[in-house]
Amino acid sequence: MNAVNDSSIIETILDEERVFEGHLVKVGKMNVTLPNGEKAIREVVRHVGASAIVPLDTDGQVTLVRQFRAAVNRVVLEIPAGKLDSKAEDRLLAARRELREETGLEADTWTHLSDIITTPGFTDELISLYLAEDLRQGEAQPDDDEFLNLVKMPLSQAVTMCQTGQIDDAKSICALLLAQKALDGRK
Repeated sequence: MNAVNDSSIIETILDEERVFEGHLVKVGKMNVTLPNGEKAIREVVRHVGASAIVPLDTDGQVTLVRQFRAAVNRVVLEIPAGKLDSKAEDRLLAARRELREETGLEADTWTHLSDIITTPGFTDELISLYLAEDLRQGEAQPDDDEFLNLVKMPLSQAVTMCQTGQIDDAKSICALLLAQKALDGRK
């Protein structure tokens, strides 16, 4: 990729006011100066971040979770994931914790697939994506407000479901496709 000079498109942040602070997110209103000198307002959702996991067993099966998501008012099929306890928390440790809590699974082999910024137009949420292998089954311990159904299927089926829109959760699509690519690279 050729070097690009982005200096002509940079906005200058003048200030940020916190307008809402919830359990999961904080919402801010930024005053910015645009590259042309005009002023504008940016609404920004601040999120502590998360880790998400593609748990793959020796038979090529992935464990997914079905969970009701109030924001879209329906059940969504997705990979196990959860927010960090703090911005300073080790993302791999968070992934291990979330995998165990949601599925009861523990993994001996972990591969970092990527970090994704979920929706940079309005949030700073960063999710670290992992492939977890060499799995052992334990007992799930979901959070008190977390109700899940586990689904196992071949990774190839999950990838096809991403391509056909049956899996439409962005982090899951990214992670499943990256996991498939990583596995193909091993062959």
